[in-house]
Amino acid sequence: MIRTLTLACLTVTLLFSSSVALAAELIVSAAASLTNAFTAIKPGFEVAHPGTTLTFNFAASGTLLNQIAQGAPVDVFVSADMKSMDDAIAKNLVNKATSTVFARNELVLAVPGTAATAMSLVDLGKAEVKRIGVGNADTVPAGRYARRVLEKANLWEPLQPKLIMAESVRQVLDYLQRGEVDAGFVYATDASQAKGKVAVATIIPMDKPVLYPVAVTAGAQNKEEAAKFIAYIGGTEGQAVLATFGFSKP
Repeated sequence: MIRTLTLACLTVTLLFSSSVALAAELIVSAAASLTNAFTAIKPGFEVAHPGTTLTFNFAASGTLLNQIAQGAPVDVFVSADMKSMDDAIAKNLVNKATSTVFARNELVLAVPGTAATAMSLVDLGKAEVKRIGVGNADTVPAGRYARRVLEKANLWEPLQPKLIMAESVRQVLDYLQRGEVDAGFVYATDASQAKGKVAVATIIPMDKPVLYPVAVTAGAQNKEEAAKFIAYIGGTEGQAVLATFGFSKP
């Protein structure tokens, strides 16, 4: 009887161990502007890949890159600009062969409220505009894009006293929703998520498009599933979800 119970317990233990072994956690560090879209993509991917659980870490692309450089366990890196991915490749933090661009966005100047009259970059210098939200250009791609545009218009230095720096594009969006800034630079997809609280004043013309690259990290523990995730977000199902959140194909 004791021997029978021992064998039964051993069988249950082995079965449990096997199920645990089959389960895989895929850690994806992604740009903050992808929060809503990737959260919506998660159920479909997990259904398509039984046994794999997606775990997301959302932050500014530069912050994520620093975390990976410091040894954070990450399988997939997703950036909101090419510079961050180029830096990751240069530092051998990702597998260059797996890098690909899967989405495109637009930078906009947004204001608090449900509707906005047209506002140009020059209008930011007016007295009634006292606070302007912008991402920290050192780590936030949207901030780098905004700085480049403002520098080209010779407005970066004159507007310094008004600039309120944020640690991610979503923080700028939060400032706008709470009315803590009079205007702010965010992505079109962010503004659409806050519809009813934030309105787009103008779409910022860019000399280079806002592209989103993705790659498997050099230290990925689950390279096979990481590759499947990249294929999924670039495929029909992933692109359909991204489109509902305002992202377009590159």
